Amino acid sequence: MLYLFAAPVLAVALMLILMPGCIKELRKLKFGQTMYELGPQTHLNKKGTPNMGGLVIGLVTVVVTVLFAALNYSRLAKNGGELARWWTLDNGLWGLLFVALGAMAIGFTDDYTKDVKKNHEGLKPMQKVAGQLVVGLAFSIWAYSYVGSDVILPFTGKTWNLGIFYIPLITLTVLFMTNSANLQDGLDGLLSSVTVVGMIAFGVLAVLMSRLTGAKALLGETSRDAVAILCFTLAGAAIGFLRFNHYPAQIFMGDTGSMFIGGVMVGAAVVLKCEFLLLLVCFTCVMSSVSVMLQTAYFKYTKKKTGTGKRIFKMSPIHHHFEMCGMKETQIVAMYAVVTLALAALAILSAVKWFA
Repeated sequence: MLYLFAAPVLAVALMLILMPGCIKELRKLKFGQTMYELGPQTHLNKKGTPNMGGLVIGLVTVVVTVLFAALNYSRLAKNGGELARWWTLDNGLWGLLFVALGAMAIGFTDDYTKDVKKNHEGLKPMQKVAGQLVVGLAFSIWAYSYVGSDVILPFTGKTWNLGIFYIPLITLTVLFMTNSANLQDGLDGLLSSVTVVGMIAFGVLAVLMSRLTGAKALLGETSRDAVAILCFTLAGAAIGFLRFNHYPAQIFMGDTGSMFIGGVMVGAAVVLKCEFLLLLVCFTCVMSSVSVMLQTAYFKYTKKKTGTGKRIFKMSPIHHHFEMCGMKETQIVAMYAVVTLALAALAILSAVKWFA
């Protein structure tokens, strides 16, 4: 249990130490955010704010997680044979890190194209989707082989075996969640705040699975402990990043960070077999994507019917709608954090039924 506290504390400390130098270096390299001209006009003054802070979030999270997961596994191991399993594919840590770093690599490429090449469009949509599908497919095949195709049904104490359909469904979930996290990163401190709450929730779920009767039938001990450490570590990294990312932001995480976070979200849910709880813990991210899809579909439908496209929201994703309705960025961030906290608590309560 000591590692679950030490890992996030170290992550916070590293972020506080590394970020000032990172901000200075990014300014020197002119890795500044390019702003979308059709976006909220209040955001135009953010142009040039250093971007790609998510690279530090990802690297700190990975390094600290691997360090403490290795120390914890060494402590738990009883013989050399057990230690040897650390490097095998049935250790859920490697699959989780693969999907997170794979998503981060796509985000980094997109940021580099936008901020260094000064091309606001970044990667073409099909390039980004293709990359996410490749990462998602590889991850889902790994999960099908080493985690299993059964998923936990919240509040029922039962699981549902999806069989071979598990692979395409998880692939699409990776695509959806990485894009959802990316869409939510639109206000100072928004995704960072939600990440702190969401990762603590997933960390608590992993701890519960490690301790409650019946969990061993669902998950390997190595995977549960590694997920808990990773989630708490990312929460710590996000707290440290918030010191520089809260309004008015000194740095943005960019697609590099948001896609890394989306990858961790879906990866943790898959390894813990609680994919359905993404709808609760990551509700605000999900609604960011849903609001964009609704806005696009309704605009196209009304344009086809009347010749003039109409909108449901003043702007999507929905956090921009709230902003254009007069809410301050800090108010929206606080609202999203409270909603995430309430739904995350509900998700944690669902674990009681799983192992009753």
